[in-house]
Amino acid sequence: MVMLLHSVGLLPCSNQQKSFVFHSYYSYRCIVCSSETALSTRRQGLEQVDSKLSSGDERAALSLVKDLQGKPDGLRCFGAARQVPQRLYTLEELKLNGINAASLLSPTDATLGSIERNLQIAGVSGGIVAWKAFDLSSQQLLFLTLGFMFLWTLDLVSFNGGIGSLVLDTIGHTFSQRYHNRVVQHEAGHFLVAYLVGILPRGYTLSSLEALQKEGSLNIQAGSAFVDYEFLEEVHNLSFFFHIP
Repeated sequence: MVMLLHSVGLLPCSNQQKSFVFHSYYSYRCIVCSSETALSTRRQGLEQVDSKLSSGDERAALSLVKDLQGKPDGLRCFGAARQVPQRLYTLEELKLNGINAASLLSPTDATLGSIERNLQIAGVSGGIVAWKAFDLSSQQLLFLTLGFMFLWTLDLVSFNGGIGSLVLDTIGHTFSQRYHNRVVQHEAGHFLVAYLVGILPRGYTLSSLEALQKEGSLNIQAGSAFVDYEFLEEVHNLSFFFHIP
């Protein structure tokens, strides 16, 4: 407390105390400047990697990441996860270690199913209201029903249900914060695990609408893309090796 008062000038300082305060402040500034320099260098490196990925030069981006790997001002924790051999555990072993096997299963989310049911109910209700309000004949009602059935069949056949999935997913992200958070956390898990095991993430989408805008695809709700050509080449080489007579 006394040194704090001395440093702000509320109490007179001796020469020794002045020297101590000066050196402490100088050391602090050096640490801050060094940290800011490392952060700036790391940010520049990430911008270069992002530029290479944006231009489609994945090999150059991966090479740049490997050059920055392990350096004091380079990328941290890339490929730093320690992998262990895969092993199948019995239910008895899981119970012995206090692990609930049910928690390892994929979580179920009924959000989109609930939205689809509500849309169907709303569609039927809207059709009945329109029938009564506009005094539609049975023939007109039949034509409208056939028209909707045609559009639904066209979506299933031509786009594999992509338009319907786009509508459901967009409504889910808009009105259900729980669904949105689950999708974000799920893709963040893919992104983080890939980075830690040394697979460079190339991009991600969090919704069907974003996938349509980025990839031009109607059949993706959310997903992550990676620079995995080394893994694919390794798998190809192994397949070729084991198929040699």
